[in-house]
Order: sequence, then structure tokens, then C-alpha cells
Amino acid sequence: MIRDAVRDWITKEVRPHLDELDSGELSPYGIIRNLYKTFGMADMAAAQFDKNIAREKAGEAPPPKKEGKGDSSAAMSMLPIIELCKVAPGLVTAMGVSLGLAAGTIMKRGTTEQKERWGRDLLTFDKVGAWAITEPDSGSDAFGGMKATAKPDGDGWILNGNKTFITNGPQADTIVFYAKLDDGRPVREREILCFVLDSGMPGLGQSKPLRKMGCHSSPTGELFLQDVRVGPDRLLSGGGSGKESAKQNFTAERSGVAAMALGVIEECLRLSVDYAKSRMAWGKPIADYQLIQLKLAKMEVARLNVQNLVFRYVEMQKTGRSMTLAEASAMKLYSAQAAAEVSMEAVQLFGGNGYMSEFRVEQLARDAKVFQIYAGTDELQITHIARDLLNR
Repeated sequence: MIRDAVRDWITKEVRPHLDELDSGELSPYGIIRNLYKTFGMADMAAAQFDKNIAREKAGEAPPPKKEGKGDSSAAMSMLPIIELCKVAPGLVTAMGVSLGLAAGTIMKRGTTEQKERWGRDLLTFDKVGAWAITEPDSGSDAFGGMKATAKPDGDGWILNGNKTFITNGPQADTIVFYAKLDDGRPVREREILCFVLDSGMPGLGQSKPLRKMGCHSSPTGELFLQDVRVGPDRLLSGGGSGKESAKQNFTAERSGVAAMALGVIEECLRLSVDYAKSRMAWGKPIADYQLIQLKLAKMEVARLNVQNLVFRYVEMQKTGRSMTLAEASAMKLYSAQAAAEVSMEAVQLFGGNGYMSEFRVEQLARDAKVFQIYAGTDELQITHIARDLLNR
């Protein structure tokens, strides 16, 4: 029922605006807020937030988890991701970074005051968040190659450095920013700190959206920090080191990519089956030709495999078990490759029409490619999986 309701909403509120979203003319944030309002997600997030904060202020511990019980809402959160990615994966990227990474980091590592100051508005999507870790010279080597610095200054710090490929960067209201403590130690040995910044702070610059191959419905930009002064109220110091919190986010982000990939695969398969039945060649539908049938069959195998990975994740969450970084990496690696392969095969099946944006598979193929790059490249996933195998 929820899936069908989301599909109906997407048909009315998203599909009519696909060209505007793909051209970058239409901002995704109004559509996302519409989603939150329509399904009561903003109200539910606000109510849950207020309840948790009241418990924190009263000094009450969170309710103990029952044995074998975990998060039963994982399936519900996956449904909008899958359905939205059938039409505009960039919407999920913009939403996921703001909620999962920016808000998630603040809610895990922030004080009660910091959660109230920034967390509530992000969780209800009243404000847009960005998560800034990637730099021009430190993509996969995010921690070791990080050059952004936090230099102690009185009871605060002076932040300097540039970040790139930052989802929501151009329009973000709240930015979770990672930097290395400038304490004289060798650069690769320095502690990584995590701060919360607000748009408009002196010394903080946000670029215009960068031109990209795909996912145009998700604005991506650069951040420039020059002598940005921050006090201790902006340092997220709870829940372990900045590096550890980032690794936790990578695990969650990579799991979510599988659900995004499933949406792309399902839509490409649906479009391909419909097209194969209607497209005529040599007097009969191309669906009658075995090479076309082979393409469709391989797409279905990929769909089943990725769906099983998503279902496995949901079941793990339900029983209270978290994925290891290596498990999430394996899930992300296979799903991302499957989505890229299926979408390109869909373009091939459509022939010349597949190269035209009018038939949508062209957009999905461009959008799917980034699954193999963001949240860690395919090559990085392989190293995480291999290290886990070799260190057992």
C-alpha cells in the first residue's frame, strides 16, 4: 500500500518535472519537502525528535532493545528510495545526504543543545544539509590526504581548506565539515575533527552547482573556507573520533546505494520489456529475437540479486544486526555495477532511441554511473572486502 501510494505521488509530482530536474532548472528541495508533507514524514520526524530530546533532558536512558529486535522501519525507508530512483536518483542523493549524513552525524555525535540547534530542522527537511569530507586531492584517500585544517585559536579554531563534489553544497543551510587538527604532527597522523557550519558564515564560500554527467536533480558543488572562526559550540565531539563517525556513515551510505540501484534496474527492465514488445524489426517484435531475450533475462537476474541484497539488509536491521563495512562494501560494489550494466544494456536494446533523452533510459544510464563512484569507488570497495577476508 505504501509503495503504491508513493508511486502515485511520483507520477503526479515528479514525472511531469523530469526534464526540468535533469536540466538543473528545477531545484529538488521543493519536491522533497512536498514528499515529506504529503506522507506526514516531517511531522513524524519532529514528534520523534521532540520525544527523544525530552528523554535526554530528563536524563533517561533510551529504552533497552529486546533480544533479536532491531529497526523494523528499514523496509518503509527503502520503499521511497527504490521508487524515486526509478525516475530521478538525484532526488534520493540530495535527500539522503541531508538526512542520513548531515543530520545523522549531528544526531550521533552532537550534544543535546547541538541536536536542538541543527538536528530538528534537518530531520524535518526544513533546512538542507551537506556533509563535507571530499577534497580535490583526496578522493578515495579521504582521511590521509585531507588538507583542510582546524588551527586552535583561544577556545575555538580557525578553519581553512577546500572541499569538492559536495552534494547539496551550493544551497546547503547546514554543513558538517571535517578537518585535521593543526597541532604540528605529521599531516597523516593528525586527529580529524568534525564541525557544524552555517551558510553565510564569514569566510565560507559555496560555489554554483558543478556541471555533471548525470544526477542533475542533485546539486553538487565546492566549499571554500578562508579563516572561518568557530567556537567549541560547533565541534561535534561525541561518539568517537571524526574518522570513526565517517566510517559509520560510509557503511549506511553504501547500503542505501543498493536500494537506489534496485530502483534504476527495475525501471530499466520495465521500459525494456515494454519496448521489446512494441518495437518491430523484420516484421515482428524484437522481443522474439533471442539476443534481445538474453538481454532481458540478464536484467532480471540482476534485479533478483540486488533485490535479495536489499531484503537481506532489511532483515538484518529487523533483527538488530548491523552490517560490517566489508559487507556494505560488497553490497554496494555488486549493486552499483549491476545498475550501470543494466542501464547501458537498456540503452543498447533501445538502439538509436536509447541515445535520445526522450526515452528516459539515457538519463538513467547517466545517473547510474555515479553509483560506482560516490560513497567510495568500486576499487575502494574491493580493497575493503579483500582486507576483511585476509584479516579474518
